[in-house]
Amino acid sequence: MCGIFACHCHPDVQKFKPMALKLGKAVRHRGPDWSGNWVANNTILVHERLSIVGVESGAQPLVNDEQTVSLAVNGEIYNHRVLRKQLKKPYNFHTHSDCEVIIPLYLEHDLDTPKYLDGMFSWVLHDKTQDRILAARDPIGITTFYMGRSSKTPGAVYFASEMKCLHTVCDNIITFPPGHVYDSKTDKMTRYYTPKWLMEPSNIPTTPVDYKLLRTTFERAVRKRLMAEVPFGVLLSGGLDSSLVASIAQREITRLNEEVKSKSNGVNGSNPDHLVGIDAEDHLSTVQILPQLNSFSIGLPGAPDSIAAQEVADFLGTRHHNFTFTIEDGLNALSDVIYHLETYDVTTIRASTPMFLLSRKIKAMGVKMVLSGEGSDEIFGGYLYFHAAPSKAAFHEECIKRVMNLHYADCLRANKSTSAWGVEARVPFLDKQFLDVAMNIDPADKLITKDRIEKYILRKAFDTTDEPNVEPYLPDKILWRQKEQFSDGVGYGWIDALKDNAELHVSDEDMKNPKPEWGDDIPDTKEAYWYRCMFDEHFPSFCASTVMRWTPTWSNQSDPSGRAIATHESKYDDAA
Repeated sequence: MCGIFACHCHPDVQKFKPMALKLGKAVRHRGPDWSGNWVANNTILVHERLSIVGVESGAQPLVNDEQTVSLAVNGEIYNHRVLRKQLKKPYNFHTHSDCEVIIPLYLEHDLDTPKYLDGMFSWVLHDKTQDRILAARDPIGITTFYMGRSSKTPGAVYFASEMKCLHTVCDNIITFPPGHVYDSKTDKMTRYYTPKWLMEPSNIPTTPVDYKLLRTTFERAVRKRLMAEVPFGVLLSGGLDSSLVASIAQREITRLNEEVKSKSNGVNGSNPDHLVGIDAEDHLSTVQILPQLNSFSIGLPGAPDSIAAQEVADFLGTRHHNFTFTIEDGLNALSDVIYHLETYDVTTIRASTPMFLLSRKIKAMGVKMVLSGEGSDEIFGGYLYFHAAPSKAAFHEECIKRVMNLHYADCLRANKSTSAWGVEARVPFLDKQFLDVAMNIDPADKLITKDRIEKYILRKAFDTTDEPNVEPYLPDKILWRQKEQFSDGVGYGWIDALKDNAELHVSDEDMKNPKPEWGDDIPDTKEAYWYRCMFDEHFPSFCASTVMRWTPTWSNQSDPSGRAIATHESKYDDAA
């Protein structure tokens, strides 16, 4: 991940520049490798870089030869090589960065530019000739992005990867909507991501599940996310989703390494770890054997996820790192977690704290990119409360709602928990092509029944029992393991400790007297009240409009934990 800050139409941009650089520095944790800025007309772009692709030559902001178009990007464009080949006019690329292709795409396609991108991204592009800004965010909102305005500079518009860049200079901040592009020429947002399943949520799909298509599309999604020039790994909780990602990544690395070795057989005196090959643009390039895949897990001592993750790692042969944390470690980190997350949502904070601690360990090991399993539960109705869906139509509409709110919850968690330490998380379940396949399956196939566990069709797609010539992707006990929310799986004592400590910090009297500035957004538990107070220590009250609280549907439980659902094998004693 990188960090960006931008301001367009500032009344005195040169005077504002020192402040802009300071505001950009607020997200330097996202991009500790290099800093850059560009000023044109009354616009400034600031970029804090985490180098993953085009490491030596991809510094930003990126600028064309004529210095008329400048660009600051946070994200990865997986189809950048294909896009370079499809350009109608020659363009002089200055870098090997996957992001630079956005400039010639803009010159050819204008406002439609983001439609062509396959990846995760937030970017701000300035056209000096038109004195125009375009800003866009990826379809699901995997990368975090905010837009702000100020009554003190009424003509200006601000953009940033995180809200902490904006709240000191803006008094109105919104979450930039996923799948949209902003054009300063019209001062309007336009939705560019318009798949039928999203635009017509009441149109229930009737396409039966195609297990082979589901498998191959997801394998392709994982494969394209291995694009990196730095050490990488996989977050492995031991649940179905992260385990599948790890399995496919491991298979792909093994396949690529075997290809490289086979090519070396006919090369006299070649070093099998360091070969000359042909890249996707038909240029000579260095091809290296990929190192053993690193996998990472974290939990309290004896946590369910840690035990399962080790079993998966042993089965796959990854180089596994199982870290433990103490309840005290987690409690001590809470304020920092909320500062980085910029939310007070209970579910997100519970799950983000172990992920935040794990990301610091990962960074210390020199790993800069990890694959993660977010999005599967939303796509396939994997949360245990989906057991109570009253119909397939309700099930489908809830899946759509969850996917489109991911940028408030799991995407925000994955992005900010890792980028707090300069690590990038990639999420193959939210691949555009995979979404088109999975969200157009008849939801009757996704329903949880007495004969079908949650996410049955995903599990079945990777079940090789009837394929004698195919190596199993996972052990059966993992492939068919019940859903465990991450905040539960790191150790049941974690959530219990959070509740107990909230009791110490928030009194019954406090609960009866919420702060007036909270308006109608009143915390309904002491834990939620505690987090909101910590949020207020970091951010002014108007920032609360960017927060959405995650609650399960079809449930009368106020606690969002999976253990509050009656079907959980280790449910709370008072579960309904």
